[in-house]
Order: sequence, then structure tokens, then C-alpha cells
Amino acid sequence: MIKPYFKSKKKDFILLHGDVFEILPQFDFKFDMIFADPPYFLSNDGLTIKNGKIVSVNKGTWDKSKGFEFINEFNRKWLKLIRDKMKEDATIWISGTMHNIFSIGQILVELNFKILNIITWQKTNPPPNFSKRYFTHSTEQIIWARKDEKVGHFFNYELMKEINGGRQMKDVWLLPAIAPWEKNNGKHPTQKPLSLLARIILASTKKGAWILDPFTGSSTTGIAANLLGRKFIGIDKEKEYLDLSIKRKKEIEDRENFYKFRYNLKIFKNPKRTELLLFKEPKIDYEKEPDFL
Repeated sequence: MIKPYFKSKKKDFILLHGDVFEILPQFDFKFDMIFADPPYFLSNDGLTIKNGKIVSVNKGTWDKSKGFEFINEFNRKWLKLIRDKMKEDATIWISGTMHNIFSIGQILVELNFKILNIITWQKTNPPPNFSKRYFTHSTEQIIWARKDEKVGHFFNYELMKEINGGRQMKDVWLLPAIAPWEKNNGKHPTQKPLSLLARIILASTKKGAWILDPFTGSSTTGIAANLLGRKFIGIDKEKEYLDLSIKRKKEIEDRENFYKFRYNLKIFKNPKRTELLLFKEPKIDYEKEPDFL
């Protein structure tokens, strides 16, 4: 039986330590939504600019590429496992860049997922291109797909339209990178902003939904999920980042921090609208919870 690395008092934030390929086959539970930020395989000894200084692009050995076939097989393996842990009407969001996103798109089609959108996240503060040999990289892509071609999925269309000032929300999102208050306890090298995960979660889940992040890192997915009344399980091989995740979770267990963070998500210009929205949301009630709770 799986033993959680960490379990919150409310049992809404669960961390599992280990390899996703070994952990996922061990439990029988299906999720409403998956967010995956898998290795981009871009650690190629190149250079970039960070905080005005030239630094290496290398993230760690887990981000080193071993060739096209290796990347394809890695993506095929984890996506097969994830598919088996999704409800029939569940959706998955997968972030990437040109280094891995084409492989992921190909494998999704191969495994009979239906790609719904390819979101372009345009960063408001990208690092400059100091080589002057190509355009500045300022975006990441996020593929949104559902498990099955013929089974419908939940999309909170009206809310997304309301957030976008009464107009249909497009597939290009202008959002900043992580803010200083999101790094109070430290930072993961590929950490995503809470505003990005909050939009994804509100777009595709209902209150009480179970969300899985198989490459959880510092668990931005879980923090956003809990701030919005959802439940979370995250998996990671690195204890360092799981410990950072625990610190972040404990930070929002303080009532004042919880509401401050939710205010900082800036879902609406008027924070009272956010509180009203979350209060009125319909809730999913589960007869079955993960067996290791």
C-alpha cells in the first residue's frame, strides 16, 4: 500500500515520493483533471539571462535529452499510465516548449486523446535574447486534451468569458511569470505562476474535484487547487521539492495568508467577485476517495 510522503489535515493535499512510473500503477483511483509539467529536455549547456546575469539553461540531469526516440518513448510511457487514471470525461493539460511539445502532441493523437486547444502562454517578462540570432522566446505552449474523442468534457465557458470582460476567451493568454510572494519558501527551476494554474483549474473543474500532477515540483498545481476548493495529489522523485511543497501548503493553512494569496490571483479586478464565485460553485461529492487516505 502507498504511504504518502505528506498528507494535509483536511486530506486535500497529498504528496507521494517516487517515480511516477512506479507509483501510478499502485493505486486505483481516477481523477477529474491532470496538469503535467514534464521535463522539457532543454538542458543542453546553453546560456540565458536571469536577473540581468548570464546563467546556464541547465535544470538538472532529469532535463537532459537523450535523443528524439528517448523523448518519444518517455512521453508515450507516462501518458499511457496517466490515461488509465483519468475519468472518462476528464481532461489533461500539458505544458511545454518546442523541445517537447511536438512529441507530446503526436503521442496524444496516437493514444486516442482528443486535443481541444493549444494554449499559448505569452509571458509579460521573458528573459532577453542576448545572442541576437533569433526572435526572443517569450511563450510556452499548453496542450488541453480530453481522454476520449466521443466523451464530452467540462468547460466553464461562461466563467472564462466573464473573466475576459464579457468576450470569448482566446487561446493566447498574457500572464506574468511567478511573483516574489510565490517564492517565499524557495523556488523550483521550472515553477509556474499561480495565476496560470488558477485559470486552468477554474476552466476545467468543479469545486471538490481531484487533480493530479505527476511531476509536481513545488506543487503550484496543488496550491492553486486548494485555494480554489479542489483536492490534489502530487508525485515527485525529489524530496527537496516535496519539502518545498509542504512549506508552501503550510503557508496557506494560515487563514490570513490563504485569503491574501487568493486575492493575489487577480481572477477578477474586484476580489469580492472571486469570493462570490467560489461560494456559489457546485461541488462534486465523491463516494470513493483514494485508498491511501
